Amino acid sequence: MSTKLRPFLLVLLLAVIAQYSYAGKKLSARDADAMRQRIISEWKAEQRQKLRKNEEKKSIQQGDNAMPYWFTTYGQEPLDGRSLWISMHGGGGAPKALNDQQWENQKLLYKPAEGIYCAPRAPWDAWNMWFQDPIDEMFEELIRTMVVFHNVNPDKVYLMGYSAGGDGVWRLAPRLADHWASASMMAGHPGDVSLVNVRNLPFTIWCGALDAAYNRNKEVAKRGIELDSLQRNDPLGYEHECHIVEGMEHWMQLKDAAAVPWMAQHVRNPYPKHVVWQQEEVLRPNFYWLQVPREEMKRGKKVIASIEENVITIQHCDYSQLTILLNDNLLNLDKPIKVLYEGRTQFKGKVARTEENLRNTLKDRNDPSYVFPAAITIKTK
Repeated sequence: MSTKLRPFLLVLLLAVIAQYSYAGKKLSARDADAMRQRIISEWKAEQRQKLRKNEEKKSIQQGDNAMPYWFTTYGQEPLDGRSLWISMHGGGGAPKALNDQQWENQKLLYKPAEGIYCAPRAPWDAWNMWFQDPIDEMFEELIRTMVVFHNVNPDKVYLMGYSAGGDGVWRLAPRLADHWASASMMAGHPGDVSLVNVRNLPFTIWCGALDAAYNRNKEVAKRGIELDSLQRNDPLGYEHECHIVEGMEHWMQLKDAAAVPWMAQHVRNPYPKHVVWQQEEVLRPNFYWLQVPREEMKRGKKVIASIEENVITIQHCDYSQLTILLNDNLLNLDKPIKVLYEGRTQFKGKVARTEENLRNTLKDRNDPSYVFPAAITIKTK
């Protein structure tokens, strides 16, 4: 080896050792916040390189599936970043030309006072055009593209859709409830969807009272009653409105546009103190501040957990272990933490903030609001 290379390699080796040493170092709250901001800045730079084709082509590609999108901008940009309104068109199992026409219609349907109004074109011409796999990943990538190229605030992302697009809201609002600031369903059929996951998602539903195809009006009204019941049993959650519009058929003549200012009042809370999470047809390893083993994921499995001061209580868990992701918004990481499950203490003690946790959670979630400096994993079986 050249003697000239040895000093350089020694410096490189020491830098690598220092990086890994620091990654495991305990951080103060102030240091963790500074590290978090630095890591997010690095992540945004990396994402700009990865997502540049999306921005240039105005299309999200996942394997053989492409989702073109159109957007326009309304209002002045707030200091905390733009809002993003994802608006899904109707159509379904129909010729491409009809779905293209519905996409064109959706582009002009709603106008928020502020924000980027984005109308994607469904990747498929099918009845379930808005909730097949991998639409969840495509929407996540669309959000990331808007965050890094258009200064969208990830806590101000809104979901809405009409007809077949409303079908999509029924599915994607619960599946990705931890992604949205609020959601609005217009003239869609709920099918067999469960609404337990929208506990922390403000949700409004609209349907014409005369929209009788597939019993759509009756089924939507039932879901309004279901949300009423969920909220009665959990008064701090399940904020919602249900509008069955008298005299209206499938087309509500834009009566449903009243949903837009209602939605705009809300900002996502990424750190709710009570979480209800049930796996749906597209399986997910993370939801808010909870994480489960990928190999155990199955539709219908549920976790219910809450935080009060520095006590975490797991009311229900269908997995053999559960990882709880923590930050100083959820509790005080400078004090001991207790985790209770089935009346027994599963963990008691302090939890360190580390760079490793910050980097790992951002890598897993690709969402600046879900960058956690600390984690606890408990065994439940």
